[in-house]
Amino acid sequence: MNVKRVFLFVLDSFGIGSMPDAKDYGDEGADTLKSVCKSSLLSVPCMESLGLFSIDGTDKKATVPIGVYGRMAEASLGKDTIIGHWEICGIRSEKDLPHYPDGFPDEIIKEFERITGRAVLCNKPYSGTKVIEDFGEEHLRTGNIIVYTSADSVFQVAAHTDVVPLEKLYEYCEKAREMLRDEHGVGRVIARPFTGEFPFKRTSDRHDYPLKPPAKTLLDNLKEKDFDVIAVGKINDIFCSQGVTEYTKTTDNDDGMRVTDEYAKKDFHGLCFINLVDFDMVYGHRRDCDGYASALTRFDTWLTGFIGRMRDDDMVIITGDHGCDPRYKGTDHTREYTPLLMYKKGIRPRNLGTRQSFADIGATVAEIFGVAKTPYGTSFINSITE
Repeated sequence: MNVKRVFLFVLDSFGIGSMPDAKDYGDEGADTLKSVCKSSLLSVPCMESLGLFSIDGTDKKATVPIGVYGRMAEASLGKDTIIGHWEICGIRSEKDLPHYPDGFPDEIIKEFERITGRAVLCNKPYSGTKVIEDFGEEHLRTGNIIVYTSADSVFQVAAHTDVVPLEKLYEYCEKAREMLRDEHGVGRVIARPFTGEFPFKRTSDRHDYPLKPPAKTLLDNLKEKDFDVIAVGKINDIFCSQGVTEYTKTTDNDDGMRVTDEYAKKDFHGLCFINLVDFDMVYGHRRDCDGYASALTRFDTWLTGFIGRMRDDDMVIITGDHGCDPRYKGTDHTREYTPLLMYKKGIRPRNLGTRQSFADIGATVAEIFGVAKTPYGTSFINSITE
């Protein structure tokens, strides 16, 4: 198959139905796609044409697909962003990352206070906007630093830029990353700067400090063979820059699509790996079904134009990393299958059924470019070239 460029989109949290083990996570019956289909604001004719509603387990009447389609089961334990992305690229996680529904234990907080010289405020699961609303003024008055978590495996540190300059906040987070290892090895430490007067405003200077991948990934194998590995959005942070040759951070979905358009104008050879985070961060966790539906509609409209501009040797792959059902209880991610949609000019439409690991995507991309495969994942390239 003649492919020079692969554009791999992760629609962050785009699940399409609960997995058989969802009950073990308290997620039985969760279905992000089914929930957003209840919104009158959803219109995704482009993804439907690629096969979205022809995927096993979906129940909406579908058009005849022009793409390759299927659903992906997560082989790793957990339902975290990092675990999902790592698995796409060939790492199977045998245990979930630690979560703190009651806040971090005293020994963690006391050690963080020691290394920063500041007392801690909050130490609870919290919305990022609500936490600065509730604790921001006390932070300004005392200089104490805001630490909070969420349904994700995260240690988040919020500080006003007038109290803790940005570089100092980053330094605190780097120290927290060094501290949080082994049993307390959270997926990400996140710097959350904010500014202004009440009501405060978070700045765009967020910075993530994730765990390093425990093994080589598809990205490493591509880079070692001199292919381009372009990371858009938070991909570079998720992989700690390992295997990445170029990256651009983004502010939201629209910016991610704009940046992808700019890279598509360039003559690179390899992988452009894009994460669109708003589905999860802005709509899924906040249980905003109409907002989620509107964001999918906006992406689908853009995707129509993008596919129309694709070169003959371009391939597009669309998937998710977990679910975050906007009509489900709580605010957590949900343990779901994710979609697989693949398109290239001249590709033969095919239903790939249910794949047993997200890693099958990485294995397929590795075979397309002729690089080493990771230990996990089974390529489906033969199924679409027969």
